[in-house]
Amino acid sequence: MTPAFTSTYGSLPDALFSRQSATPVASPAWIAVNTDLAGSLGLPADWLGSDPALAVLGGNAEVPTALAQAYGGHQFGSWNPGLGDGRALLLGEIVSPTGHRFDLQLKGSGRTPYSRGGDGRAALGPVLREYIMSEAMAALGVPTTRALAAVQTGESIYRDAPTPGYTPGAILTRVASSHIRVGTFQLRAYHRDISGLRALFDHTAARHFPTAQGPADLLSEMMTRQADLIARWTALGFVHGVMNTDNMLVCGDTIDYGPCAFMDSYHPQSVFSSIDRQGRYAFANQPQIALWNIAQFASSLVPLMPDADRAIKEFTGTINTFGDLYQSAKDRLMTAKLGLPCTPAAVALVDRLLRIMMDIGADYTLTFAALDRPLNHPDHLDWLRDWHALRPDHDQIGRTNPQVIPRLHQIQTVIDAATEGDFAPFRALLAATTAPMTANADFQNPPLPHQQVAATFCGT
Repeated sequence: MTPAFTSTYGSLPDALFSRQSATPVASPAWIAVNTDLAGSLGLPADWLGSDPALAVLGGNAEVPTALAQAYGGHQFGSWNPGLGDGRALLLGEIVSPTGHRFDLQLKGSGRTPYSRGGDGRAALGPVLREYIMSEAMAALGVPTTRALAAVQTGESIYRDAPTPGYTPGAILTRVASSHIRVGTFQLRAYHRDISGLRALFDHTAARHFPTAQGPADLLSEMMTRQADLIARWTALGFVHGVMNTDNMLVCGDTIDYGPCAFMDSYHPQSVFSSIDRQGRYAFANQPQIALWNIAQFASSLVPLMPDADRAIKEFTGTINTFGDLYQSAKDRLMTAKLGLPCTPAAVALVDRLLRIMMDIGADYTLTFAALDRPLNHPDHLDWLRDWHALRPDHDQIGRTNPQVIPRLHQIQTVIDAATEGDFAPFRALLAATTAPMTANADFQNPPLPHQQVAATFCGT
């Protein structure tokens, strides 16, 4: 039986969305279904994988609650009020057995009023990348959107990157705590739509920040979540690649796995996005960019305050605490990767190890997965001696550092095979990366020189 979707978001003012249906596809077929996630969401046990589910998640069934969300965003620092769900459709919301509300969204479901001339479709490659990356992040304990299903459309679509040509189309079903973005608030503030902004704020507070006593409290709670999230990215060597304000969820989950990557060789200025030519969203810049995005969010809340000057002063004081929040979360996570309590001596050891790793381009994941392994650096033996002197728990490391992460060259192998109709590599990589603490010789190695992928593409 098809679940009955609700839509609390659909009760908000019309300016926040456009109601519409998905564009039907020629021949939908299952690529993958996430039965574990479906169970946790309380979806009917026999629904996911069925023909009725395929019709819904392939875009060939009418869903009365479906809508495309409107938002703006700062893209690489430049404001754009004309964004929104250009190739996505929010089917509706479901409430899990634990009482938590989640969005179900289709990506690649056809044109919307926000498509800006695009075809509204998704290519197979980006769908598989997001499926693998989001599920790997969930397995690593990172707040994130999830992948419920992937469907082939039976149609070919044209893309000009990384190489021009036709490629199979696909649709991803994404699950999120919500899809409310910083850019959602920004757009209402930009249009000076105070009633719409107030309705959005009240909805967001009720859904994600029920204890917040007004905009100042919500800003503080939102910022704390973001500081923790970026610290988790840092600890895993994850580079989001496109931290525009329309790609930051207010609830604090990771969203939009486009030009993203886990680093192989460690370097703080690592950039993988083909469109980030200035390195704005490099690995080491992510905390500062998060702070910048939070400041834009704070600006959008000012119209809700009775005294703008006082609000700006109060919000600025709150925002200025981000650095300490992030540093505290990062130090706690990074020292845990060494199996150490968070002390100044342990933090200094982390910094020393990262300098050694950067000097020789050591593999980020493998270095932390096997800290006793000698590195070809003159300072490493001294570092090992000092580390062993501080270690209280020899077993802690294996519970903290992943053995396997989805590497770019592995994802590219998956995409290449799937484009030719072979999904076995996709299933194998998905299984390995959703058991990240388990050693797996087939998926642990960094790329050989001829396997390196220098850039990723958003897939739009």
